[in-house]
Amino acid sequence: MESYIFYILILIITGAGIGFLSGLLGVGGGFIMVPIQFWLLTSMGVDPTVAIRISLGTSLAVILPTAISGAYGHYRKNAVLIKPTAFLAVTGMMGGILGGIIATNISGDVLQIIFGLAALIVAFKMLVMKYPEINEKPIDKTIYYIFGGLFVGIMSGLLGVGGGFIVVPFMVILMRYDIHKAIGTSTAVIVFTSIGGIISYIFNGWGMQGLPQYSLGYVNLLQLVLLAGASIPMAQIGVKTAHKLSSRKLNYIFVGLMILIGLKMIGVI
Repeated sequence: MESYIFYILILIITGAGIGFLSGLLGVGGGFIMVPIQFWLLTSMGVDPTVAIRISLGTSLAVILPTAISGAYGHYRKNAVLIKPTAFLAVTGMMGGILGGIIATNISGDVLQIIFGLAALIVAFKMLVMKYPEINEKPIDKTIYYIFGGLFVGIMSGLLGVGGGFIVVPFMVILMRYDIHKAIGTSTAVIVFTSIGGIISYIFNGWGMQGLPQYSLGYVNLLQLVLLAGASIPMAQIGVKTAHKLSSRKLNYIFVGLMILIGLKMIGVI
């Protein structure tokens, strides 16, 4: 009973932290949710391969309502570009389904290493990348959207993250879009990449042995409710805090967190 209460409390605290960091750093939180869920599930006796898949699938399910809310807010500010969103969303959803299929058919150890390396890559990108000021006309090529959406979707489904860490630099650096419109469009695209991944995790995990209670395939409904319920109200506090800190400080906080998570998931610490 005590371990079950501890499990619930940790999820609520994690959800609150995710919401705060989402507002503070503009991230979906998948890189934080996944390892915490994984460690909790394995500590309760869930097989590591099942645990990592549930962590990835549930993370996407938590990201979805946050992305919908964010996309609506950006749309009201005219920061969601319709054509890029349409192409990236369709191919991103297809890629999300494919990424989920890949993730549910490879070993848990491999998934942990992939996730850890991805976290370290994101940390490096955040440490060295400076988004340029865009003063020229964007490169509006449909083929870029198609392949870009597929790649983002596959990474989203495979890693249990929204994919914004790929979409934003893709649109700013390769397509030459203004960063504000890139962020708004990315948020809308995340809705669809998440849906594709969620469908895949539910379908491929349906009826599997060793799933914990309240699981819909590889999506655990209890974890979903606790994480999402705590994250939504805390996001606004994160937003207010973000405006009191410099961009440099926010960037270093995010980088440090990603390095710790990445090293832990690949077994270095």
